Amino acid sequence: MVSDSTSICLPKSSLPRVVIIGGGFAGLSLVEGLKNKPVQVVLIDKKNYHQFQPLLYQVATSGLEPDSIAFPFRKQIKGYKNVSFRLAEVQEIDTNSKKIQTNKGYLTYDYLVVATGTTTNFFGMKNVESNSLGMKNIQDSLNIRHLMLQNLEQAAITCNDKERDALTNFVIVGGGPAGVEMAGALAEFCKYILPKDYPEYPSSIMKIYLVEGSGKLISAMSEKASTKTLKYLKELNVEVLLNEIVTDYNGEIVKTKSGKELLAKNLVWTAGVKGQLPKGIEEKHIVGGNRLKTNEHLQIAGIENVFAMGDIAAVITEETPKGHPQVAQPAIQQGKVLAKNIINAINNKPLISFKYKDKGSLATVGKRRAVADLGKLKFTGYFAWLLWSFVHLMSISGFRNKILVGFNWTISYFSYEKSNRIIIRNYKRPEFKEV
Repeated sequence: MVSDSTSICLPKSSLPRVVIIGGGFAGLSLVEGLKNKPVQVVLIDKKNYHQFQPLLYQVATSGLEPDSIAFPFRKQIKGYKNVSFRLAEVQEIDTNSKKIQTNKGYLTYDYLVVATGTTTNFFGMKNVESNSLGMKNIQDSLNIRHLMLQNLEQAAITCNDKERDALTNFVIVGGGPAGVEMAGALAEFCKYILPKDYPEYPSSIMKIYLVEGSGKLISAMSEKASTKTLKYLKELNVEVLLNEIVTDYNGEIVKTKSGKELLAKNLVWTAGVKGQLPKGIEEKHIVGGNRLKTNEHLQIAGIENVFAMGDIAAVITEETPKGHPQVAQPAIQQGKVLAKNIINAINNKPLISFKYKDKGSLATVGKRRAVADLGKLKFTGYFAWLLWSFVHLMSISGFRNKILVGFNWTISYFSYEKSNRIIIRNYKRPEFKEV
């Protein structure tokens, strides 16, 4: 165990120290804005890589290998003379002494930026949490992949029809972009991969359910996008259940508020997120139960030189009483603004107000099917899919990763083939007691 008095070693510097907790879209955007500026930047993360979360569902369904959407922080900051990375998990923040305690020791800061992101929110349903899988990181995606392949293999072995149905049925909870894209990818796996890999039974044996609590899919997008998405999913034989709320899941039976019961041993939860709040920040700075309240300058009011950005931050103003969407674009834009504000704060100059510029929303439902809202322009179908593909490909970190993903997509486009369906490790759910 690391002693509280153990200091994390850093390069000696007389420059103001900026510590960034979290290397997601927001954290890396800030690092980029502060590179080679007159500050010492320390990036802390419990993983040593950045992951491109919008494509996690493709890792989960064997469309991409995990290293295609992951990029090492040290490779990212190569050549940034004023930036250091430390692999550590933050345990507590002491804002009075400007000290951060981690599992590897402590370090001090002059300016602190909290960009810890979010984790899956099961809304207190312990049975659902114990028996289902979220999709917030690469580990989650690989767990989904391995569980899916293990269950398909077991379905080929069993002679029990009910067990086979449970093993081959999939329930995705949450009709946002992540849920919709996961459902579409699973439907294409069922249509094109299952008959080739598992000729023992027809692809019709694999049923896919998408459960959404409201009456609309991808509710943040236009009515046209929502309606078209529903149409695409139905064309792919996904059974969409709107206005249904999951209340319980024991690992085999999904129960909903209306009394429906769905037989499935595969449940993917994309219905909500909650902030990963570090200890040490008072309750009065938390809004919505799990986000840090900031002003328009991304400062946590009342705490000297402490900022928050990305999914963990709720920028509360008259224009945005509930904060901004917890997606990549606000996070990236906040990182750029905060880089300027930290330099301005050091030089005693006025801070810049953050104004989010909505560049539009995109979602794909399998190959050649997508929806795009770009201001007043609304696209669906093949053109929207091309646009989605281009935007995501250009957003991935690293030239090698762009090539790998582009190559995989090209192969898949012409052959409907996916990467190797290999079970590297057996996934086993943690032990739990039903409540």
